[in-house]
Amino acid sequence: MTVGIVSTGIYIPQTKMTSKEIARLSNIPEDIIRQKMGIYEKPIPGERDHTVQMGIWAAQDAIRKAHIDPKDIDVVIYMGEEHKEYPLWTASIKMQEELGAVNAWAFDVQLRCGTTIMALKLAKSLMASDDSIQTILLAGGYRNVDFIDYSNPRTRFMYNLAAGGGAILLQKDYDKNHLLEADIMTDGSFSEDVVVPVGGTKKPLTPDDLENNLYQLDVIDPIGMRERLEQKSLSNFLKVIRTSLAKSGLTEGDISYLAMLHMKKSAHDYILSELGLLQEQSIYLREYGHIGQIDQILSLQLALDEGRIHDGDIVTLVSAGIGYVWGAITIRWG
Repeated sequence: MTVGIVSTGIYIPQTKMTSKEIARLSNIPEDIIRQKMGIYEKPIPGERDHTVQMGIWAAQDAIRKAHIDPKDIDVVIYMGEEHKEYPLWTASIKMQEELGAVNAWAFDVQLRCGTTIMALKLAKSLMASDDSIQTILLAGGYRNVDFIDYSNPRTRFMYNLAAGGGAILLQKDYDKNHLLEADIMTDGSFSEDVVVPVGGTKKPLTPDDLENNLYQLDVIDPIGMRERLEQKSLSNFLKVIRTSLAKSGLTEGDISYLAMLHMKKSAHDYILSELGLLQEQSIYLREYGHIGQIDQILSLQLALDEGRIHDGDIVTLVSAGIGYVWGAITIRWG
């Protein structure tokens, strides 16, 4: 059995925040925002750009490009963020309804910014285990930028958070763009380092919390987290990439294109260098920032639009997310 990518879809809001605006809000020189953090501008949500709705628009894009009837979709997997139109709400069922996928069943998954890699692995496993599943739609939106306080220096590594939607349409025994193997690793020692400290069962939200701007992402132990993450993060990126390739019967020398999340420029360049890749074998998302789990879909689609990926190329998608999770999946394109 093979599983192939039929199409991808992307939705990017029209509203943008520039490096100059981030510099003003954070009191960090614009040159550092641009050169070190790697943010020239980033999309932020407009009035209509709700999380699930952005995923719906991206899914419509993918369906249109695939020339399929939504009634032929068997499963809809929402792989966007928890922060969405309503709390305690199953987003995938709303997507199913809006898209006209009346013959599908639907569910949500979540692994922070590692969700796309996990959802691709899960979708492939579902197809292998159930003969009735032929077509799966993965789609979701992201706007965790809403939780960023630019005056909080503890969260400066998240000033790149942005907004957008992405989708991937998969089919069993599709004759090209085959998903190969994935590798995912999690490290619970980081599980409570980055949280929204109020609004859950430990500390229910109060009017004072809102007045004091506490309903935002924060880092509980910034020094400890930085020390622990510096010891592990880049090596874990390389580990999941190499393991995904090895499971697929390949090596890093086989990579033609690496679809990476947005991170600081020095880390991006380090990973390319360690893998022996050229700058043109990836796209640095300096005009997009970090759209969470949408980054890999965006990078893949941009590379296809720019003609960077050709038939027979090996493409690896890599992600990381707070919690902490690292993941990679390899694709044989064409």
